[in-house]
Amino acid sequence: MKLLFRSVRIIDKNSPVHGQVVDLLIEDGIITQIDTNILASGAQEIKGEGLSVSAGWVDMRVASRDPGFEHKEDLTSVRAAASHGGFTEIVLLPNSEPVVHSKDTLNYIRQSGLGGLVNLHVGAAVTRKAEGVDFTEMMDLHQAGAVAFTDGVNSVQNADLFLKTILYLRPIGGLLMNRPEDKQLTLYGQMHEGVTSTLIGMKGIPTLAEEMMVHRDLKLLEYALENNAYTSESPALHISLVSTRRAVELIREAKAKGLPVSCDVAAHQLAFSDNDLIGFDTNLKVNPPFRPTDDTIALREGLADGTIDAIVSDHNPHDEESKNLEFDHADFGMTGLETVFSLSVMHSDLAVENIVEKLTTQPRHILRLPAQTIAVGAKANLTIFDVDAEWKFDRSYSKSKNTPFLGKTLRGKVRGVVNNARFEWFE
Repeated sequence: MKLLFRSVRIIDKNSPVHGQVVDLLIEDGIITQIDTNILASGAQEIKGEGLSVSAGWVDMRVASRDPGFEHKEDLTSVRAAASHGGFTEIVLLPNSEPVVHSKDTLNYIRQSGLGGLVNLHVGAAVTRKAEGVDFTEMMDLHQAGAVAFTDGVNSVQNADLFLKTILYLRPIGGLLMNRPEDKQLTLYGQMHEGVTSTLIGMKGIPTLAEEMMVHRDLKLLEYALENNAYTSESPALHISLVSTRRAVELIREAKAKGLPVSCDVAAHQLAFSDNDLIGFDTNLKVNPPFRPTDDTIALREGLADGTIDAIVSDHNPHDEESKNLEFDHADFGMTGLETVFSLSVMHSDLAVENIVEKLTTQPRHILRLPAQTIAVGAKANLTIFDVDAEWKFDRSYSKSKNTPFLGKTLRGKVRGVVNNARFEWFE
């Protein structure tokens, strides 16, 4: 493979050519030259107005459904959706069938992505079957390549299990990822608890359910490390899918105290509020639910000041039988891999270089993945995009189509990805 990207803007704060418009030559998967007016005979030349190049993007939260629910998504289709969304690396949640609580299942997933355009990383389960009762063999799973431990769509409800997990992972510098939800407070809930849920007669999910769990997790983290210095430079705890103002404030306060914690937000949380559910569109039924505008503003503020470290897709594919139902019977979740960048451009209020940082540098740091940068001699793990281009999302590469954005015109288009000496270009 010999590629020449002509007159592209480099978006990579760690690169010596960040912000510059240059030519970029890639040979056999390695960046061999960065300059202007590069001459390279036999190279496939890519040139386009407004093109930018960054290190390849990382999505920290993807449900693949494979093994067990391949009719919703399989490892081939999830990689296709990921590459079209600009991601060269994704972390898969353990909520398959069987749950990823053994080395066999973990290796099946990791092996399927080796050498491909999209690297597959695995978040292994904290508890067997992700049921919150018995621990998995976390040390074995860590040695087998798990990048983090999480019960995925299930939060760790038991405080003792949570505390022991932090203590168990501390010596190996492991990462616990937990979604904050007190299940007792969200039982039968369908959407955010507020004025809109009352008006349309839906059982609500209170912000308290998230905020109590964030507070608990942070206090337990502080307690676990009180007399045990944490030596890893990366966080010990990652809080997934924050959605409320108070949750952001609690994490901001914890970071100010020096606690090793990070967090993320789903891109779609920036695009809607609970008022948008008045039409009972089941594609908008997600968990955590869309909150009022005040909470959405707080999420944007958290992104701007660095409290929120990463933006994720929370890609959650479902078939027609799971979504084309009465609202209170439909499953939670929407697909998101292909729209993360556009939603971030349109709704985050961040400059493009800061969006890219929350899709590249920060996720890799949190997950202990090798850093990627654009420099001569570096591996070509790249995403090519046009931040100003408008495009119609008229085809999804996911097996499932549970997204409210199909048929919509979006801004910010992924044009191609390079990884593992492979290249794919999207018109």
